[in-house]
Amino acid sequence: MGSNEMVAVVPEIKHTKLFINGEFVDAASGKTFETRDPRTGDVLAHVAEADKADVDLAVGAAREAFEHGKWPRMSGYERGRAMHKLADLMEQHTEELAALDGADAGKLLLLGKIIDIPAAVHMLRYYAGAADKIHGESLRVSGKYQGYTLKEPIGVVGIIIPWNFPSLMFFLKISPALAAGCTVVVKPAEQTPLSALYYAHLAKLAGIPGGVINVVPGFGPTAGAAIASHMDVDSVAFTGSGEVGRLIMEASARSNLKTVSLELGGKSPLIIFDDADVDMAVELSRLAIFFNKGEVCVAGSRVYVQEGIYDEFVKKAVVAAQNWKVGDPFDVATNMGPQVDKVQFERVLRYIEHGKSEGATLLTGGKPFGDKGYYIEPTIFADVKEDMKIAQDEIFGPVMSLMKFKTVDEAIEKANCTKYGLAAGIITKNLDIANRVSRSVRAGTVWVNCYFAFDPEAPFGGYKMSGFGRDQGMMAIDKYMQVKSVITAVPDSPWY
Repeated sequence: MGSNEMVAVVPEIKHTKLFINGEFVDAASGKTFETRDPRTGDVLAHVAEADKADVDLAVGAAREAFEHGKWPRMSGYERGRAMHKLADLMEQHTEELAALDGADAGKLLLLGKIIDIPAAVHMLRYYAGAADKIHGESLRVSGKYQGYTLKEPIGVVGIIIPWNFPSLMFFLKISPALAAGCTVVVKPAEQTPLSALYYAHLAKLAGIPGGVINVVPGFGPTAGAAIASHMDVDSVAFTGSGEVGRLIMEASARSNLKTVSLELGGKSPLIIFDDADVDMAVELSRLAIFFNKGEVCVAGSRVYVQEGIYDEFVKKAVVAAQNWKVGDPFDVATNMGPQVDKVQFERVLRYIEHGKSEGATLLTGGKPFGDKGYYIEPTIFADVKEDMKIAQDEIFGPVMSLMKFKTVDEAIEKANCTKYGLAAGIITKNLDIANRVSRSVRAGTVWVNCYFAFDPEAPFGGYKMSGFGRDQGMMAIDKYMQVKSVITAVPDSPWY
């Protein structure tokens, strides 16, 4: 691999202020923070930095819009139409939105245009279509009564999203909340605030009323903590680290016992059996860990290969990793861009050193790539043991840990040998093995002979320390709803 040559494309940065009550405003303190281009480390923009005072304003706007505004009182059909208008605008600005995420997060521009932005649009349209299909049930209660349930929006929702998929995460969280009739205060990751602010602008153009969507870029200990502990926030939806997830739960318990849903990452196993097509398995394993430079919560970072094909797999996996082109994400020939920022870049490199010092065998990669920016070579370790840090910790980078197994029972035991339980992959031609293993692995999503097969219809979330609550699917709307039972006396009814 040669040095990475930059493709000098930087999108125009149009929105860098907070978005509160339908308007772009400076932070109350006047403070800003830098967001940087991970391709070079250069500053992209200075963004208004929200803290507690700004969160108070945003929550106040969201509360006013919820208690007295039009959004919760619209029919589901009307809310859906506004959401579809926003989706239309996103499609019209796909190139610009993909460029913002590419420059802010180091994501591949081409995949942004054909995967990330279309997937975000799909998510929004799915819930726009669901907005007029939310209903309760009639109840057959005892005695001379009739009963029914109402589903009502929970209120103001605080949303805290990570930096690895800025657009998709934004709509993964806000779409069901908007469909339910809630209002939201969103804190995008400080590394990637630009597309969230652009979506706020488009939401206003789409006719979504002021106060319904508020965006407050800032840092976790200030803006994030203010959302989690706010007495007027009714629910918090978070995707990120387990450490921060605990803090959010503690803040909820200390304040108003707001509901909390958490997606806290994973250490997903990919289990490859002897009967697998080796070439397909190599391609899926490469995708599972090196896609989006390994910055994926469900990345297949632990690869278990049955002993009969292990040696062949290893040889081909190394070649496949070496052919995975690292370079500028705006170059269509690039397979993998830079890590999101210097902090993550250095974190991944530290884990690579841990792997070496703990006795794992470095087969390929393991070094920074190029002379500027935050690029790391696709890295594969063999001879990894379950108790090594690289096998237990979520690295969130392009680091594959290879391990060998003999039997199905051993594969299941090894796959479950982690505190996480977000996703897993199985590669086999044997339906009995596929069924047995998919039922035995403790993970919220299991892919058989595929990987990263997502759809808005399929609920997504984790077991164990990967969190609780589900995104996607109709059940995601339920976490933004309250259920009310209404019982009415019918004294003259003959039915009881």
